[in-house]
Order: sequence, then C-alpha cells, then structure tokens
Amino acid sequence: MNVLYAKKLFRLGMMVSQVYVIIILTACQSDPLDLIPATSISEAEAYNTPEKILAQVNGLYGLLGSPLYFGGQGILFNEQRGDEFSQNDGNNETGANVWNQSISSSGFFVNAVWETAYQTINSANILLDQLAAQSFLPTETRDAYAAEARFVRAFAYFGLVQTYARPFNQNPDNLALPLRLSPNLSGGNNQLAFSTVREVYNQILLDLDAAEEDLPIAHSNALLTVSRAHKATAIALKTRVYLTQSNYNMVIEEAAKLVPPSPPFQYQAVGLSHSLESTIAPIFSGSYTGTEAIFSVPFIIPTEAPSQQRALAFNYLSPVTYLNTAGIVAHDVFAANSDDARRNLIINNASGQRLLNKFPNNAAPFMDYVPLVRYAEVLLNYAEAAAQLNQLSRAKTLLEAVRHRSDPNFVFGAPAENQAALVQLIFTEKRIELLGEGFRSWELFRTVQPLPAKIGNAGVAPRILPTDANYVWPIPSGEIAYNPLAR
Repeated sequence: MNVLYAKKLFRLGMMVSQVYVIIILTACQSDPLDLIPATSISEAEAYNTPEKILAQVNGLYGLLGSPLYFGGQGILFNEQRGDEFSQNDGNNETGANVWNQSISSSGFFVNAVWETAYQTINSANILLDQLAAQSFLPTETRDAYAAEARFVRAFAYFGLVQTYARPFNQNPDNLALPLRLSPNLSGGNNQLAFSTVREVYNQILLDLDAAEEDLPIAHSNALLTVSRAHKATAIALKTRVYLTQSNYNMVIEEAAKLVPPSPPFQYQAVGLSHSLESTIAPIFSGSYTGTEAIFSVPFIIPTEAPSQQRALAFNYLSPVTYLNTAGIVAHDVFAANSDDARRNLIINNASGQRLLNKFPNNAAPFMDYVPLVRYAEVLLNYAEAAAQLNQLSRAKTLLEAVRHRSDPNFVFGAPAENQAALVQLIFTEKRIELLGEGFRSWELFRTVQPLPAKIGNAGVAPRILPTDANYVWPIPSGEIAYNPLAR
C-alpha cells in the first residue's frame, strides 16, 4: 500500500536557515513509482513560489543522500561487495548477504536501493517538467535548477547502472535497466522496456553535459557549494563516467578543465578553488568544506543523520566490518613504521582488528559528512587515463601529487617509468586514497575483474567471476512484479 511521509529538508543559507517540508510519496515494498497524491496539496501548489521550488531542489539532494543510498549504506554495500573488508556480523540486516554475495532479487536491500534511486530520478523528472512551465523564476535561476535536477538524475542512474547492470567493458549492448525520463504522477505506467548499458551511459553523459552548461560556478557559500552541484561537480563526475567506459581521451579532456598543466594542481574560478588539502585529516573532520570537497552529503541537522545501522562510522568502527588483512591494508603505506599520513586513518581495536577511522563520529547522532567526489579522485582518474595513453610523465606527476600530500619524501622509482607498472601503481593508489568511500566493487566491475574470495568472522565469501549470475545485483522482484517488460 502507499505510504505518505513528510521529509524535512533544509535550505542551506549563510548557515542553516528555514526548514521546508516536502511531501514525497514512496512505496512500502510495492510499486516504486506509485505516486498517487494522498493529500489536499495539489501539484501546482507545490511549485507555485520560488521558495517551494527551492525546497523541491533541496529535496532531490535529500533523496540522493538518503542514509540508505549515497548518504550511508549504499556506500557501505559497494565496499562489502569488494575485498577490502571482512565481516563480523552474520546478520543480513547489516549486510552479511551483501558481503558474502548471496543477496537475491527479493532481498530488502536490492529492492530498497532500486526504489530509492528511481524515486530520486522521478523527483528530478517532475521538477524538470514543472520548471519548464514556471514563468515567475528568472531564466538563469530556472536553468540552474534544471541543471541540478539533471545532475542528480545522472548521479542516480550512474549508481544504478554500476550496481544492477553488467559492466560497460564487458558488453555495452547488454540490457541494463529502464530509462525513465518522464514524470510519473498518477501511479502505474510502469511498462518500460530495458535500455542497454550503452544507452544508459549515453543518457548520463547527456545530462552531465547539459548540467555543466547551466550550473553555477559556485553557490553563495562553501556549504552550499559542497552539498549542491556546481560546474566542477558535473565535470568531475564525467571523468569517473568516461573512465568506467575506458574512454581515456575524454577523461583527459574533462579533467583538464579542472587540473592545470603543471603543479601545484589547483582549479580556480570566480569565487571558487579546488585543490588537494595540505593534509588528509581535515577532509573527514572539521568544516568538511575545504578545497578538496567537490560534492558531499552533509549532515547538519541531528534528526536527519543516519541511524546506527546505516551510518558509516558505526559500521566501520563498531565494527560490523573490519579491514581484510589480505586487502589493501596490507600495503606498506599502512604499516606501523610508515611515514604516510594515511596510516593514521587506520586504528586497532582490542581484538586486534584493523578499523577504518575516516568517519570518526561513532555515536548518535552520526554527523560525519559523506564525500562523494573529491579532487584527489579527479587527479587519479586523470593519471590513469594519461598512463593508459602512454603519457607517462604526466601520469607520474599526477600520481605523485596525491602520494606526496601524505608522504612528501616518497619516491616511486623504476616502476613508474613502465606503462603497465605505472597503471598498476595508480590502481593501487586509488585503493589506498579512496578506501572505504564506496569505490572498490565499482573499480573491479569497470575492469571486469572477479570479486575476490574473502574470509571473516561471519564466514566465507566465495570468489565471483564476471560471468557468474551474481556478479552484479539482480533486477529487484518489485520491478519484475510491476513492469511486465522487465528482462
């Protein structure tokens, strides 16, 4: 049955100003697009003032950054599927079946992530439709809001296609998922054939190109710029999308918009600068709005923070998950005698388990921001693309920028002079730098590598080959039930 809930949304002003309420219609393990209005608030009334439209824009970020999605557990799922973490808890409520690769199409998480993503997409579609009909907003404002909606839709589709569809580099003509690009307000209307992986990626890039054109260079303050899309956000995400397609020339073309030709690498525009922080620690504490943060999910209101089960801090430090001794934590960077500052992001508990401490607020309310796009990632994406195209000097300089931020005296030596070895060094650096931020399984998928076997206190997770049925998540039972054209 339909469930109506009111989700508080915050309007980010000079600090935090007025709280708006947006009505979001969702489903209770049923039709993910059943959006029949159940209140006296008409659609027109929800969009009839600039303030209400701004609340709807903020609502998109609230959905994308849901604690079940990119604001918490969605990040954890991508790490649990990879090989960097072992699992203490055998309870499926904390993702044990995600970790051991046994999740099914009827599983709660498989359905919940899909539904949250499509609710986000549908909300973006509704906003785009409504903006086209509103004449009281200045054209520049209307276009900027539409660009934000396109960015959010692209981000949600990118998350979906990497989770539920076969990798682009395995076969881009495989069927992926439905491309829902029109608003659904009446419920039903779910019959939609699945598009191919290539078609979904094409739509993502269309949205990101359009978003880049009309997004602002920056918002009115640092918090808004971090938590809402701006031009650099769309550009940075394009480097990730093109890298997933192994389109290295386009990675370089996009990254060069944000990365100058020579060190120190610093993107500068009117009212905005993006660069590596001088040290790693402030990225995960303090203001969360430094120059490295390109796009993050902020938690500034305690009642909006993730619950214990969905908070990254709780899962990493309680610990539900702990670092797999056969994973990247075995690298010399994390050794006790290492000079690399990232070593300090790893702590030991009384049981001798090594834990990731990037999200240190391990008590309710769980207020750690969740970084979704960082400047360090852009540099490493650029480095990999350059190395793949045999631009070794350029690639090495970009790689060194990331390593030297945490260990200024490190020398990569001879391997950095060989193309294959340099590419591998960049892969490894990304594992080190982005550990626990939701990248590991997606990195394995884009390079069509097996999901390695792993062991933990929760049991054994088998090796999963790219040809295995459970290499990616199955299409949810909810979609199959309501869409007769589901593959």
